[in-house]
Amino acid sequence: MLELDGGDAGGGYLRTALALSVLTDRPVRVANVRGDRPEPGLKPQHAAAVEAVAEVCDATVTGTEHGATTVTFEPGGAPGGVASVDVGTAGSVTLVFDTVVPLAMAADAPIRLRATGGTDVAWSPPLTTYRRVKLPLLRRLGVPVAVDASRRGFYPVGGGAATLTLAPANPSSLDLGERGHPEGVRVYSLASEGLADADVAERQADAAVEALDAADRRVRERVVSYVDSESPGSVCTVRADYGTGVAGLDALGEQGKPAEDVGREPVEALEAFEGTGAAIDRHLADQLLPFLAVAGGTVTVPEVTAHVESGLDLLAAFGCDVAVTEESDRVRLQSDGLVDAGSGSR
Repeated sequence: MLELDGGDAGGGYLRTALALSVLTDRPVRVANVRGDRPEPGLKPQHAAAVEAVAEVCDATVTGTEHGATTVTFEPGGAPGGVASVDVGTAGSVTLVFDTVVPLAMAADAPIRLRATGGTDVAWSPPLTTYRRVKLPLLRRLGVPVAVDASRRGFYPVGGGAATLTLAPANPSSLDLGERGHPEGVRVYSLASEGLADADVAERQADAAVEALDAADRRVRERVVSYVDSESPGSVCTVRADYGTGVAGLDALGEQGKPAEDVGREPVEALEAFEGTGAAIDRHLADQLLPFLAVAGGTVTVPEVTAHVESGLDLLAAFGCDVAVTEESDRVRLQSDGLVDAGSGSR
């Protein structure tokens, strides 16, 4: 059993460890889970992620209760089948999905996972960004994946519901070294139905488009929508496409925060991203590490964040060496890949 220490990392370390455990068919024990957080141990969304992965691959697992600081996980069969988890209140649904998506590389049957909780909440990819930015990139790499939402869940009540569907995948090597020429920007603005009278979604979108126009950026698509939810909330996502690269920047609405600020924030983040030479934004960088481990390839990122650094340490623990090269305006990550999914080390 591979012994791991999550004392210097957050929940992403555990999620990636679970995925790599399944992909390499190697049992793990993760101690000091979220040890560097003010409240260490599993929160509901982390426990739900462990439960979801265990259910789709028939794993043997201990330490799944709220607050647990040590998790042991022993994969069972190849991933596949139907599962359902309740993250609870506004715990992040997308972070649970993000734990399961890499399992497509070891699956022998389709996976269908229904999760309830928070769909668009802080410290996680909003579902809009997840569906509009990350999933199209994964499909481009050869991962058949989709997410359908029947209800949105904002902080603090949550109550959202979404379903992830996956098919077995053998993704191509990651070719995300060069960004390429700009190909336009898309704006997706969404709010709960109770905010329609105040035109919140329109105001967010208008502010984003105005800021993009001022930056002489071509807006290819503007989508405004209102959704059913138990709590009021909103999100604005800006997706920028390039010849090869892609970036997804977003902002969540908050009580007392003008809708116009929600629309402008992603554009400001986009301008910061475009000041680098990276092919993908820093959030995608962290989320793509399991695919870099399996499929190999090259990715350039704006910087090595704490999440990426802990992820690289974890890949090394599983025997995957990633060459890290600091360049003038980006960092290059390069790997030959580690495993034939589900069959152990090469």
